[in-house]
Amino acid sequence: MSDECEVVTTTGGAQAILDRRVGEVMHPVVGPAVEAARLYCEPARLAARLQRSEPLVLLDVGLGAGSNAIAAWRLSEARTAGPRLTIVSFERSLDALALALRPEHAADFGLDGAAGAAASTLLGAGVHEAARTTWRLIAGELPGSLAGAPAADVVFWDPFSPRANPELWSVAAFTTLRGRCRAGATVHTYSGATAVRSALLLAGFFVGVGEPTGAHKAATCAAVDPADLEHPLDRRWLARLARSTAAFPADAPADAYSRVAGHPHSRSLRRAQPSARRHSHAPQSPSGELHRDDGRPRRLKVESDP
Repeated sequence: MSDECEVVTTTGGAQAILDRRVGEVMHPVVGPAVEAARLYCEPARLAARLQRSEPLVLLDVGLGAGSNAIAAWRLSEARTAGPRLTIVSFERSLDALALALRPEHAADFGLDGAAGAAASTLLGAGVHEAARTTWRLIAGELPGSLAGAPAADVVFWDPFSPRANPELWSVAAFTTLRGRCRAGATVHTYSGATAVRSALLLAGFFVGVGEPTGAHKAATCAAVDPADLEHPLDRRWLARLARSTAAFPADAPADAYSRVAGHPHSRSLRRAQPSARRHSHAPQSPSGELHRDDGRPRRLKVESDP
């Protein structure tokens, strides 16, 4: 086994995996299980969507130690009825998953019992079939490997940070992803960087604020249908974009701001602040941080990657 990964203890006391090649910890601070639930499965309303009649396809971009995928797998396999879930995980290195599956670490990463058996089979054979879930692995470099993906209903976008892996946070990467999304698809990622949100808009998504990840920081949700966003980006965000010194990724076109301003999302802001189904109408600060009705920040004890 490669020694490029090691298990570390986060400041929150959880076990996580450090990839020495890029110098980043996967799911820092609160650890993989909490982050998988709060930033991915819960915002995607995965449990509810698994109660519908149609089969569901989840693209898990950045398998890592398998935390996001196995959280979805557990939700699916806990059902006694419902449509089939297909999870397609993308990863170029399987070192982190192999390390997490070792007997001394498996329970810390949610890979004990049947879940561990599923992940071991995926690691060895590239596919695992369970009663209600198919789990497939596509190994190789992203975003090129997305070309082999089925059309998606849900996307967990969890590669290393824009600093370490800028090509996966580009307009080109998100445009490729948009081409693999069905009507009604949603995308969930830990990054709330302005350049990430603008890249998603330039790729053709509607974009909103996700769960809080720390002081003045929040994750991002994107959708094919704007009605699937609980907290769409507001007019204040568009104003900040105009002032930002890091507004766009390196591959953004020269007229990127004009394109974002002309996006249907932005045009709707000029008519009225958009409301969406399931919208709680929680006010936001100028930073985009969600607030309670009393105006105080609503924070979860979660921090994201840079």
